[in-house]
Amino acid sequence: MATLKEERYIGKNGTRLETVRGRISKLSPGYLYILPWVIGFLLFQLYPFVTSFIYSFTDFSILKPMSFVGLDNYKKMFTADRLYWTSLKATFKYVLIAVPGRLIFALFIAMILNMKLKCINFFRTVYYLPSILGGSVAISILWRFLFSRNGTVNVLLKALGIPPVDWLGNPNLALGTMGLLVIWQFGSSMVLFLAGLRNIPTELYEAARVDGAGSVKVFFKITLPMLSPIIFFNLIMQTINAFKEFNAPYLITQGGPLNSTYLYGMMLYENAFAFLKMGYASAQSWVLFAIIMLFTALAFKSSPYWTYYEDGGDF
Repeated sequence: MATLKEERYIGKNGTRLETVRGRISKLSPGYLYILPWVIGFLLFQLYPFVTSFIYSFTDFSILKPMSFVGLDNYKKMFTADRLYWTSLKATFKYVLIAVPGRLIFALFIAMILNMKLKCINFFRTVYYLPSILGGSVAISILWRFLFSRNGTVNVLLKALGIPPVDWLGNPNLALGTMGLLVIWQFGSSMVLFLAGLRNIPTELYEAARVDGAGSVKVFFKITLPMLSPIIFFNLIMQTINAFKEFNAPYLITQGGPLNSTYLYGMMLYENAFAFLKMGYASAQSWVLFAIIMLFTALAFKSSPYWTYYEDGGDF
């Protein structure tokens, strides 16, 4: 019987190709390259993912031993914690404001940047800058000063003879004002839309013009259907990001006024690190995970009815 060292792969023509040891030695560098990612995934993603599920059934904090409480955290969340429902309601409102607003604005700018204009590459770079800067702590703080009672926005309104607006102090305006920051960070979605627009065959537009179709009809009959896979992708990614939003409510409004901007991410942070309710926060994180999975599943389920693929494929 051949040993591992002597065993060889035999080709169709009977030619000996390579030893098993030689094949393994060729694969070894590849395994070494992916080893840092594997270690990072196991330690910083899979392990916290599993342990948080276990913690969600416990009364766990840093200052006392962990004790098993079963479904008590989930019962408290749905039946006794009124602030939980306030936060969940604010989060859904925020998603409905931020996601459609960002996608519509990104598509609008992408269509402008798809035109043949002078210095178009410069304008594309300028319009993408907010996405690079927008997620930073400094920009969130700047946003708070821009829309404060004596901020730049109100100074400009006063110069135009318009009375100042309490953008961040009015419960009816604060969430929308905070959502403007996310809409302003439209660059990543805009780049995808721009790539999709440039890949739409010009023959389709030429045929539509020959048939006498107007701009509105061309947009809804050609542009949107051809961009539907990109719209689908952006919708999924931006919805997930909006549900997880933390920086904006924490840095701009601190959840106020009257908890109108107390989003889910901020509630999780406070329960886990301010009140040290790790078990309760873990249960809340798993409910958020279930909500995101539900929305994602519904999007995938509905995609065959409104998403067009040139090859006829779907998910």
